[in-house]
Order: sequence, then structure tokens, then C-alpha cells
Amino acid sequence: QIIVSRDGWAWRWDGYTVTPQAKTATAVRLQQRNRLTAIQQEIAQAESEAQLATNILNEASAVFALRQSEDKQAREALQAAFAALNDARNTYAQQEKESTAITSKLAALDDSLKQLHDDMDQVSARTTTLEDERRALPDIEAQRADMGEKRARLAEQRSLQSQRQSECDRLTREDNICVTRIETVTQDVAAWQSRLGNATQQINELAERIAGIEVQLEQLRGRPAELESAHSQLLTELSAAEEKRKEASDRLIETEQRLSVIEHQLKSDENALGSAKEERVRAEGNVQASGEQFNTLRERMSEKLNCSQEELLGIAAFTEGEEIAPAHEYEQTLARYVRERENMGPVNLRAEVESETMQGEIDKLQKEKDDLVAAIAKLRQGIAQLNKEARERLQNAFGSVNERFQKLFGRLFGGGKAHLELIDDEDPLNAGLEIFASPPGKKMQILSLLSGGERTLTALALLFAVFQTNPSPICVLDEAEAALDESNIGRFCDLVEDIARETGTRFLIITHQRLTMAKMDRLYGVTMSEKGVSQLVSVDLAGAVAIRDGEQHTSKAEEALEAVQAA
Repeated sequence: QIIVSRDGWAWRWDGYTVTPQAKTATAVRLQQRNRLTAIQQEIAQAESEAQLATNILNEASAVFALRQSEDKQAREALQAAFAALNDARNTYAQQEKESTAITSKLAALDDSLKQLHDDMDQVSARTTTLEDERRALPDIEAQRADMGEKRARLAEQRSLQSQRQSECDRLTREDNICVTRIETVTQDVAAWQSRLGNATQQINELAERIAGIEVQLEQLRGRPAELESAHSQLLTELSAAEEKRKEASDRLIETEQRLSVIEHQLKSDENALGSAKEERVRAEGNVQASGEQFNTLRERMSEKLNCSQEELLGIAAFTEGEEIAPAHEYEQTLARYVRERENMGPVNLRAEVESETMQGEIDKLQKEKDDLVAAIAKLRQGIAQLNKEARERLQNAFGSVNERFQKLFGRLFGGGKAHLELIDDEDPLNAGLEIFASPPGKKMQILSLLSGGERTLTALALLFAVFQTNPSPICVLDEAEAALDESNIGRFCDLVEDIARETGTRFLIITHQRLTMAKMDRLYGVTMSEKGVSQLVSVDLAGAVAIRDGEQHTSKAEEALEAVQAA
């Protein structure tokens, strides 16, 4: 049934109501269709404008990319030219250095050649003098006639002649050596002159290359201005294109915003229409479902209770006027009772067997758990024992090293006090180590506040204290006393000798200190007997001392023997 009033109101039996101001579906649909047509026209116009702006933007981007590539090529060419110029300058500087070195070597060779010529002149003068002296000697044939009378004089003359002959031979050999050296020097001069000519030629070639590069550089110096003007022109064109693109983009954005508003309004209207339709269908469905549910309940009531609707209250034990709970509560209670009954399921006949199996697995897991707990406890006990033993050993080693360190510190410094201390933690395994030292005449302070030499001596005292705790057959010290003065080096060498004598350790010391070298038994070094030729040299100082002592003992024994013979 529908009730309609004279002013246009309408009420339907299911609750649907129509107001006089409500528009019909046909009018709304026509209005929306007209709006959709106008929006589509605006969209087409906006798309054409956007396509035009996109084409302009693409053209401007292509032109800009082309100009960027040209600019990049020009910059790379300029960088390559500068790199070539730098290489040429470096090569020219190197060649100039080589030319200077060659010139200095040639000057030295000229001086050597001049000295050799002077030596040759002196040798020639001495040779002429000796030849004149030899010619001035008396005739040997004439002296043979009077051999009996002048035999003694002849022997003297022969001895003198032999000496002069040996002197002449020696001068001849020196002359040959000088000639050989002159030839060698002449060849070296020729070689250096050849290298000088090659160097001069290379210098000229490099000068030509530098001139050509400077010409290219002058040509390239004007290139950046041209590129800059082209770049500014491109930037101007790009700015104009960017302005056009911005205008088109603004129009496109404005159109898209208008389109978005229109689409939003259309979507909201469509959503409202769909919601109204869905609400109507939902209401109709609810009415139909309620009718079907009512019929179903009446049939179930007839089947299960076999009573009419009026007798239902009496069966449910409801009195007249008593408030009835909502139906869904009773449905939930009924569904819970049914669910509990179904969850109970059928009777499991293997429950006892499965229980025994699960109990066995539980016992097995419990046993494994007990074993793991026992193993963990044993491991923790072992770790605690190891930590205890490590602490004891560390304490013993620390005490021994600290005691030796205090003694060695006083020995190296000639007095003073020092000690080691564990800090920052009561546990020795996690504590830090700090060195406190007080050299003679200074207060107790940490190692970092001492001077360089004092730190070196303190570090050497600690090093030798640790070494004495657990000595080794061989010990290598590299420049250990480099920061010490002579008095401290003497104490260091005495300490090394005492440790070597006490522990039997052989020390290999790398040093440049003369006092340290003098204290060693054997020296090893490298010498250059000739230019560019290195040679290993070893000196047995202990053997030399033994030989000296043996010679002194022998001389003393000979003196005693002579005294006995004289007696």
C-alpha cells in the first residue's frame, strides 16, 4: 500500500518515502549525460593543448641535448689540449735537466782530460831526463878494457843502471796506462758529445712541438667564447621553450583540476545513486528474508514442539509481561551447545596406547634435558676452573714481571722507582695495564707523561722483564736504543750482556750507534768498495780480541825467556 498527499509526499508500506523536491531518475540521468558531454569536449581540448606543449618541449629538449653534447665535446678537446701541453712542458723540463747533467759531466770530463794531459807532460819530461841521464853514463865497452881495475865501480854502475831501468820500465807502464786512460776518456767524451747532440736535437723538436701546441692553444682559446655565446643563445631558446611549456602545463593542470572536480562530483552522484539502489534492494531482501525466516521458524516449531504460536509462551515458561531477550542470544546459546556436543567427537579406542607412547617420548626428552643440564653445569664448572687457573697464572706472571721490571728500571735509570698496576676492573682477565714510573728526581707518573728517552728506557725495562720471565734462544732488537744518549746506551749494552750471559740467549741487534757496535762480538754490514757495487762484510771482534791477547801473551813469554837466558 502507498499513501500519497496532495502536496506531493508519498509513503510506501516498506518505509520508502518520496519528497516533493526529489528529482526523477530520468531527469538526473539527462543532466548527468549533458555534463559528461561538456566534460569530454573540455578533455579533448586539454589533450590537444597538452600534446602541442609536449611536442614543443620535446623539440626544445632535443636542441638542448645537442647543444650540451657540442659543449661537452669542446670541453673535452680543450682538456686534451691542456693535457698535451702539460706533457710537453714536463718532457721539456726533463730534457732540460738531462742536458744540464750532461753539460756538467762533460765539464768534469774536460777537467779530467786536462789533468791527464798534464800528467802525460810530466811523465814525458821525466822520461826525457832519464834518457839524457842514461846517455850521459860512461861507455861500458871502454870500461871493459880496464875491467880489472874498475870492477867495483862497474858493479855499482850496474846496480844504478838496474835501478834506473826499473824506474824507466815503471814510467813506461805509467805512460801506457795514461795513454789507455786518455783513449777511454776520449771515447767517453765522444759518447757524451753524441748524447749532447741528441739531447739538443730532442730539445729543438720539443721546442717545435711546444710552439705548435701554443698555436693550437691560441686557436682553442677563442673557442670557449664561441661556445659560451652559443650556450647563452641555447639557454635563451630553452628559457622561451620552458615558458611555453610552463604555460601549456598550467593550462593542462587547470583543465585536469576542473576534470578532476567534475569526475569527483560525477562519482559521488553515482555512488549516491548506487547506495540508494542497494539500500532499496537490501530493504526488500530483508523483508523477504524476514518472511522466510518467520515461515521457517513456524515450521520448526510445528516439527519439534508440535504446538501453535500461542502455546509457545507457555512451553517456554514465560509469564505475561516478562521481558523477552533478543532472539540472537538464544540462537547463540543453542549454537554453543551444539558446537560443544560436536567438539566432543567420537570415542577414541587407542587413547591409552597413544598416552603411553607420548609418555615414553616425554620421559626420553626429560632424560635428554637432564643430560644437557648436567653437561652445561660441567662446562660451566670447567670454564670457572680455567678462569681460576688463568687468573692464578696471570697473577703469578704479573708479579714476576712486575718484580723484574722494578729491578731493571732502577738499573737502566741508575735509580728511581716504577711498578705495573692492573686498572679498570677487579678481574685480572678483564683489567687494563698501566705503567707508573718515577725516574730519579721526578715524581711518580704514568708512562705517557715521560719524555721520549725515558719512555724508551721504561719500555726496554718492561720488554726485558717479560723476556727474562720466559727467555728464548734468539732475540732480535731493531733500533731499540735509537732515542738514547751515550750513557743510557752503555747501560743498555751492559744489560744485554748480562741477560745473554745469564740466559744463554744470542742477541741480533740492528743499530747505527757506534757504542753498541763496539760492545758486540761480531759485526755484519754492507760496504761499497766501488761505485754501484755492494759487498757484505763481517768483522769478528771477539776473535780479534783473542788474537790480540794471544800476541801479548806470546810477547810476554818471549821477554821472560830472554831474561832467563840473560841470567
